[in-house]
Amino acid sequence: MEINLKKDIEAKGEFTSLVVITGLLITSYLTANIMAVKLISLFGVALFDAGTLTFPLAYVLGDVLTEIWGFRIARKVIFLTFFCNILLVLATYAGARLPSPDYMQETADAYSLVFNYVPRVTVASALGFLSGELVNAYFLEKIKIWTKGRFFWLRAIGSTVAGYAFDTILFVFVAFYKTARTSDLLTMIVAQYGLKLAVEAVAGTPLAYGAVRFFKKKVRNEAIRENI
Repeated sequence: MEINLKKDIEAKGEFTSLVVITGLLITSYLTANIMAVKLISLFGVALFDAGTLTFPLAYVLGDVLTEIWGFRIARKVIFLTFFCNILLVLATYAGARLPSPDYMQETADAYSLVFNYVPRVTVASALGFLSGELVNAYFLEKIKIWTKGRFFWLRAIGSTVAGYAFDTILFVFVAFYKTARTSDLLTMIVAQYGLKLAVEAVAGTPLAYGAVRFFKKKVRNEAIRENI
């Protein structure tokens, strides 16, 4: 019975491309939020948080999601990602308050130090992510209509320019206000915004191009398989 059920699921394409993209987007977002606890500094100036290194991947996946499945599905996945992050915060917050043996106190203190800061990062990230991703998805679909489906590079970069602005400003101010100097906050906004756009232009857009072509073909094959 179990074998037949597995074959039936595979035949119907239940483990679809949408599941893969959703899983990768949620993972990249949660990873970026945990990494954001650490600030990266050069020459004594706080430039950006470590999550900046992985966060652009979430936007690339968001572009792929909107391009193939549309804004309605993208919006649902964005909100799902938000609730997954809330679950992460609740679980790690509870873990930080559970007792640990004396010989593991140093590890417990390090755990608490990191994950007690995560809720603030989560609030900041939620505000930035929800506004940024929704703006990104909205403009991606609007530009697609304006260009009649041509020039994917234009809508990928254009939507990201708008989305990153909302995300970066909200995230930096909420996450690091009164924990970093005002001058560092402004520097972080400029540095993060510039770095994210550079990653998008150099790697993000080409990666999105390849991913869209791959998953469009895969989605067509899944649709054909389900109709057989």
